[in-house]
Amino acid sequence: MGSAVAQCPHGITSHSTGNLGQKKLGYSSRCSKFPCQLDFARFGLLHQGSSAASSSDHSTEFGRRINAVPDMDDMFWDKVPTPLLDMVENPIHLKNLSVQELKELASEIRSELSCIMSEKPNSLKASLAVVELTIAIHHVFHAPVDKILWDVGEQTYAHKILTGRRALMRMMRQKNGLSSFTSRFESEYDSFGTGHGCNSVSAGLGMAIARDIKGKRDRVVTVISNATTLAGQVYEAMSNAGYLDSNMIVILNDSRRSLHPKIEQEPKTSITALSSTLIKIQSSKSFRKFREAAKGITKRIGRGMHELAAKFDEYARGMIGPQGSTLFEELGLYYIGPVDGHNLEDLICVLQQVSSLDSMGPVLIHVITEDNHQDAECNEKIEADNPQEGMITISYDDSVSSSVQTRTYSDCLVDSLLMEAEKHKDIVLVHAGMEMEPSFQVLQETFADRFFDVGMAEQHAVTFSAGLSRGGLRPFCIIPSTFLQRAYDQVVHDVDRQKIPVRFVITSAGLVGNSGPVYCGAFDVTFMSCLPNMIVMAPSDEDELVDMVATAAQIDDRPVCFRYPRGAIVRTDHFMHPGIPLEIGKGRVLVEGKEVALLGYGAMVQNCLKAQALLSRLGIEVTVADARFCKPLDTELLTLLCENHKFLITVEEGSIGGFASHVAQFIALNGHLDGTVKVMNIRNFHFW
Repeated sequence: MGSAVAQCPHGITSHSTGNLGQKKLGYSSRCSKFPCQLDFARFGLLHQGSSAASSSDHSTEFGRRINAVPDMDDMFWDKVPTPLLDMVENPIHLKNLSVQELKELASEIRSELSCIMSEKPNSLKASLAVVELTIAIHHVFHAPVDKILWDVGEQTYAHKILTGRRALMRMMRQKNGLSSFTSRFESEYDSFGTGHGCNSVSAGLGMAIARDIKGKRDRVVTVISNATTLAGQVYEAMSNAGYLDSNMIVILNDSRRSLHPKIEQEPKTSITALSSTLIKIQSSKSFRKFREAAKGITKRIGRGMHELAAKFDEYARGMIGPQGSTLFEELGLYYIGPVDGHNLEDLICVLQQVSSLDSMGPVLIHVITEDNHQDAECNEKIEADNPQEGMITISYDDSVSSSVQTRTYSDCLVDSLLMEAEKHKDIVLVHAGMEMEPSFQVLQETFADRFFDVGMAEQHAVTFSAGLSRGGLRPFCIIPSTFLQRAYDQVVHDVDRQKIPVRFVITSAGLVGNSGPVYCGAFDVTFMSCLPNMIVMAPSDEDELVDMVATAAQIDDRPVCFRYPRGAIVRTDHFMHPGIPLEIGKGRVLVEGKEVALLGYGAMVQNCLKAQALLSRLGIEVTVADARFCKPLDTELLTLLCENHKFLITVEEGSIGGFASHVAQFIALNGHLDGTVKVMNIRNFHFW
């Protein structure tokens, strides 16, 4: 054991304690001995040009996060040597590498990712697919001066490695660790935070217009995926970009993933030597100038000639490009592609030529990648880490690692929907969100003709469900809490205002563990319970979830929603009772007590029961009540609790304006605060 002090070019002074032997770490002797304690006085991840006070605040906050790096002896593990990657501390170190060295670097990054992320194979695939693309982007462009934006967080792991966060990748999605998304508070190389996808083109266009107004010359690059192109915002942004004609580069990472099996089974777009040559010509500066000059000449000859030439150009380019490529041309973007996303020579050539263009407007580069594109070593590593295909090793929320399958709320929802579908043959299911939970695949297989997965098109999902209802069906619209936010206007005007009976199943409500704030379901109770016609309820356990599914199936005169948390159910047995419809707006008392009443909503009822059990050991008897409904409230139950207790404590998992606010308003309007009862609230989201 020993200690060492290392000075890094980025101004990071590291003080490491432990066995720093080269063999143990597998790192070069430069700056690779990443610190357990850091001096952040000159840390390069802070935004340049910020005020001294702001820099101090950011430095303190991010320094506190980075100092959480575990002990050196626990942090590193056996892995293959990565000599090139060890020398890359930030993207500037890629500039002088040859293409062959960049290929070797890509192989090393894949090896690194397979070592540190193999326990999350689903998210690993997305990042493995864009390794060459990420290297090419950072080789050609000059971040952070040039702005690089990403639509999907799972594709940014190679980007994080190349921008000084390699040593912290093991702490991703952990307390005080790295975010699994890009974050402006984490690195100056993250120009904009990724959220639920499809925001990068809009944000990038805003940055491009701001650059033009300020007279700057930096480049703006946005990377989108074919999954996010399901959302309408992408096309709204592209249409506006075509109209404003500001210089920006949109890279479509097409991994050929689709919601439609028939599309995935079609032959993949082939990239031949001829098509590669045509793409290079298509992206060249001379060709673009010739094309612009031809446009100008045909305009001067006459409108008819200009329109004829434009049609010929569109036809010719449509013949070269894949099916549907002219869509982007119609939106006003100059289409280039398809480009082999794993061919570094082609990627660098196209990006260099596009980056050299001035005053040519927005460009879309269509890049074809494969999720399963891995080196042999990576495949062996992943297969070794996942030897049994049928064994569940991590839960859906990546928060629990177990070889024993646990039953989740979603499993109970599926079983209850199957039972209700036997009673009501007109039940249909609509699912929206970034990905589908494994539980729902059973529904998709069982009701292939009555299950509709629309991906990230949440707005469409809501109005589509309203249309199904008006057609005489009973739609259940299944959307995670955080994604329902994107469709709120449709919930208000297309469903609630018209009193159309759509049944919203709000999954992943409340805290979501290491998935972080992007997936956190904090607001649904607040924004759903303020709607005039919406019934809002939440089960305290799996039995009530089954009953609420039956309740929702019976309601046919107004919309209804119910939420449930991500994770395991309360009971350990797998017994499922048939659903019994609940009386609307009626709660229940679970435990009778004195003086203190705990009124829980949803999953927090279980916390109330645990608190009651602990207090009873101390001789304090408290009442525990399950509200069940946030709207309409059980006013009789509330009145009873206020009249017979000195303290009423509401317990919920959500933001301000939710269940506790409705309770407080009722108590205030009905004069219960004039008595002896004191009302308090406990919620998990104190930061909102």
